[in-house]
Amino acid sequence: MTRTHDLSATRMAAAVRTGEVSPVELAEHYLDRIERLNPQVGAYVTVTAERALEEARQAEKAVLGAADPADLPPLHGVPVPIKDLNMVHGVRMTCGSSAFSELTGFADDHVVSKLAQAGSVLIGKTTTPEFGLPCYTESDVAPPARTPWDLSRSAGGSSGGAAAAVASGLAPVAQGSDGGGSIRIPSSACGLFGIKPTRGRVSQGPIFPDLFGLATNGPIARTVRDAALLLDVMSGPMPGDLYRAPQAGEPFSSYADRAPGRLRIARSAEPPVPGVEVHPDCVAAYEEASALLEELGHEIVELPPVLGSDLLPHFATLWGVMATMTPVPQEDEHLLQPLTRWLRGLGEATTAPQLLQAQAALQGALRAAFPVMDEFDAILHPTLAMPPVPVGYFHGQEPEENFRRQTHFTPFTAVYNVSGQPAVNVPLHWNDDGLPIGVMLAGRLGGEGTLISLSAQLEEARPWIGRKPQIWTA
Repeated sequence: MTRTHDLSATRMAAAVRTGEVSPVELAEHYLDRIERLNPQVGAYVTVTAERALEEARQAEKAVLGAADPADLPPLHGVPVPIKDLNMVHGVRMTCGSSAFSELTGFADDHVVSKLAQAGSVLIGKTTTPEFGLPCYTESDVAPPARTPWDLSRSAGGSSGGAAAAVASGLAPVAQGSDGGGSIRIPSSACGLFGIKPTRGRVSQGPIFPDLFGLATNGPIARTVRDAALLLDVMSGPMPGDLYRAPQAGEPFSSYADRAPGRLRIARSAEPPVPGVEVHPDCVAAYEEASALLEELGHEIVELPPVLGSDLLPHFATLWGVMATMTPVPQEDEHLLQPLTRWLRGLGEATTAPQLLQAQAALQGALRAAFPVMDEFDAILHPTLAMPPVPVGYFHGQEPEENFRRQTHFTPFTAVYNVSGQPAVNVPLHWNDDGLPIGVMLAGRLGGEGTLISLSAQLEEARPWIGRKPQIWTA
């Protein structure tokens, strides 16, 4: 029996336009599942039930009154949650922090506006760690986000709530954001497809600055086609953006229907963080993906050394400074978590020359790296160095040890935030314990289309949509 939440977002949108399913039915279905199951997975910090039902009723009227329902926007009536780092006018926004537990959004982020213009229905705000800084989702304002494949383990972060929602059938797709791996990490931990777009593809405005260009919004989905559709909706520069991605030329969703051709793909499982040992399960996923890519006719070569461990301190400098960008009144600083206070301390101790030197060092390294990386259509890595870890694995440690564990868990992801290149998590492998283990593909700047075509080819060759955690049928 097909359940409502078995439908892909693309299929759901088509069913709404034909009248096969109503937006109100969809909203009620997901709100019911959220009420019953969210306490187990920690996907939502705020549920906007009244708003969702009203938006769904308006969407239903629009379908009934449309001269041609095919002209309705692409996500008309489809529920899409927003990460709690993004502002929605009139909706509570905590940024994962008890210091912001009473904040109400006073504007819509551009990505929120674009999703609304596409006809989506807001069903809630998904959980995030404090200010989105860690690679796991445990905070003082909501229960931990857990991967539905093993509820004792973390969903990752910082878009952990978004990934937990999609993987548990509490949302068809979700908006996330990624400053050091925060879409790809939870996508790997939850068995989903996630896209970190090219720098400047999706606007960070109008409230939040994009000074360093590390962070971007992007989609988390169960299928490549759904993620591509969501990326189409999110994309586009806005006035004041510091970065602009190369124009795509055509919709990203069209690439999901197109064979990629024979590609030259480099690969590396050598972590750019000293002392990291990649878990055998992650190596197995990487080797299986390499073999599959070769079987599909692609040329697979080893990636020459490009970006080394000497960049890690410079990235950490930027991360510490970014931690200071969220204004916290002095009288509320005691409400911040130890890791946040530690990172903000590092940032506050960084001088302007040190910050500029770190940024210059990263740019200098990229000047040498891009001519090498641009020789390849895609680059393959393990997404993570370990399978999903138990809840508390990071959070229960002192800040220095917490941060060390995070860098050893996610040694591959942040490189592509520094470079601005697009990168995706592809959920091709599950280990013997039934845990999803993703692999990462990165592309040239502006190369999301190639990654989407390649990922769609992998999805067709090794379909993952039939894999569902036990909670899916609850």
